[in-house]
Amino acid sequence: MIALSLAEIAGIVGGQPHDVPDPSATVTGPVVIDSREVRQGSLFAAFAGERVDGHDYAERAVEAGAAAVLAARPVGVPAIVVDDVVAALGALARAAVERLGTTVVALTGSAGKTSTKDLIAQILERKAPTVWTPGSLNNEIGLPLTALRATAETRHLVLEMGARGIGHIQYLAGLTPPRIGLVLNVGSAHIGEFGSREAIAQAKGELVEVLPEDGAAILNADDPLVRAMASRTKARVLLFGEAPDADVRGEDVRLTDDGRPAFALHTPTGCSDVTLRLYGEHHVSNALAAAAVAHELGMSVTEIADALSGAGTLSRWRMEVTERPDGVTVVNDAYNANPESMKAALRALAAMGKARQAAGGRTWAVLGQMAELGDASLAEHDAVGRLAVRLNVSKLVAVGGQEASWLQLGAYNEGSWGEESVHVSDAQAAVDLLRSELRPGDVVLVKASRSVGLEKVALALLETTEGEVAVR
Repeated sequence: MIALSLAEIAGIVGGQPHDVPDPSATVTGPVVIDSREVRQGSLFAAFAGERVDGHDYAERAVEAGAAAVLAARPVGVPAIVVDDVVAALGALARAAVERLGTTVVALTGSAGKTSTKDLIAQILERKAPTVWTPGSLNNEIGLPLTALRATAETRHLVLEMGARGIGHIQYLAGLTPPRIGLVLNVGSAHIGEFGSREAIAQAKGELVEVLPEDGAAILNADDPLVRAMASRTKARVLLFGEAPDADVRGEDVRLTDDGRPAFALHTPTGCSDVTLRLYGEHHVSNALAAAAVAHELGMSVTEIADALSGAGTLSRWRMEVTERPDGVTVVNDAYNANPESMKAALRALAAMGKARQAAGGRTWAVLGQMAELGDASLAEHDAVGRLAVRLNVSKLVAVGGQEASWLQLGAYNEGSWGEESVHVSDAQAAVDLLRSELRPGDVVLVKASRSVGLEKVALALLETTEGEVAVR
């Protein structure tokens, strides 16, 4: 982060210095919440969690080099004590971003946020120093921690914003006011909490409401609920998508033989061909969104297309494709799942399997619960099971409890008989089944909500003593 004295930080966050021998001492390192990540000059923010209280690690953090601790109570080492550490962290992030004057790009949506953020980061990094959200740290703690990583050299700050309810995105955007706001889509993720897609749209649209007049709202032309957000912003609107009137548009969309999207990218400055390294047609929309951001920031269509074609996956367990030495391909997409992303992953699996079917390769969908769907849970799990059959996925392995049984029931009712679908109790049972039946040329997709922990299946399948695996 930018260098700030402890006295300045106390003033910004409204805190009281405790056991601070030198208020002019400067924080020059990153702000961290894990004492193991402390570097010389860091500020350690102590949070009291359900199982671990960061205040208990304050002394360890200072011994490791932290200049001070941001805490809710005195901790016996240099500290700035505040009433609310979360609010103080947010205030510090806002002050730092205002002093830097960097261009803030914020994005939200029901699906594809992290993949799109990773694409934007890789494109903009070619233009100028860029800081972006690591993984999915998109809440009231993760977002300010990311913002506080920016330095005087940072030109672009790319921030993913999540929402658990009305007002959340408005709060996050208030911490780091964006000049560019991107809304990807409105889907069924968290519909159990919000109640309807219209309520989700209301929450996601808070992002464009806070944009300044000289800012840009980048909206999905292919999603009616997102397109309608144009009326909620005073910023200039830029549309992306495959719709004919989209400002940044994809045409001639197709998949390569191994399931990678290719398309012609059209922007107001010209056209160029793109072939992504990512898998699945759903990444076309993500790529067009990233291209729209890059266009708004002055990059040429050739620069954008070249960067998109070279971009990979920065975050773990999101369509992470690995080929084992024996020819089995494992697709680890187990970080999270909702109806839209689950269906997109299944379509990607089907596309990847086509080139292998002639040689006897099979497609396996190892699927688990999609959480937070409320009353729609039965219907959505049933629909995913049915889609697996319609896409001719060779084997469906439904893992877990009631929701997994609904996945298999959907497949059964769609016509999946015999051994084409199976319901197993847990991840270990799935691993045992797969280890006994996989053969060279097979492709295995592993996907569920984060709480299910199905990444254990993918990781177990990649354990090998026969040599290194190759990540594509």
